[in-house]
Amino acid sequence: MTITIDPAATAGLVTREIRTGERDGAPTKIAVARRTYATDRRDLWQAVTTAERIARWFLPVSGDLTVGGRYQLEGNAGGTVERCDAPETFAVTWEFGGSVSWLEVSLTEAGDDTVLELVHEASVPQELWDQYGPGATGVGWDLGLVGLGLHVADPGAPFDPKAAEAWSLSPQGVEFARFAAAGWADAAIAAGDDPDAARAAAERTLAFYTTVPEV
Repeated sequence: MTITIDPAATAGLVTREIRTGERDGAPTKIAVARRTYATDRRDLWQAVTTAERIARWFLPVSGDLTVGGRYQLEGNAGGTVERCDAPETFAVTWEFGGSVSWLEVSLTEAGDDTVLELVHEASVPQELWDQYGPGATGVGWDLGLVGLGLHVADPGAPFDPKAAEAWSLSPQGVEFARFAAAGWADAAIAAGDDPDAARAAAERTLAFYTTVPEV
């Protein structure tokens, strides 16, 4: 597979927002990402809720993708399907590395297109937020939304997660991550974070996503 995008333009397709919330008396951070896709809502719903299509732009997924069922993304998060109102919205727990957060995806018709809104809520230790800001998870979601966009544009194209990971470390992938991390820093600043601290956190997030792992 070959990934060719305009990093700045593609990162600019996503609208980013940071909110604060509360779960069981504990404060949470809520990252919101919105992007419009050139397809109808039913097609986009299938792309984000059926195992066969999720594997063609994100990761292989196993389990029971119905309300109350458990799912597992290969090498990544798993969780429980908490709510589903097809073809408008679904909510799942996002369980990874011993922590639990909450993910909700909503689809809204916009003429012939569809707006996807992704809302990820998590209890984030202040020291982790200070170090990486919202880009710690936000840049990962941006990369996923790129994959979804490529899939929607060419549903039959082959997808190789390892090739996608290699692209993320290429010059084009690094440049995309730079714009995405900066976008999440801007969202954090708009939500009240110190501008210098937010931009420094974005630089650390960029390094995290674009440094070749040691073997």
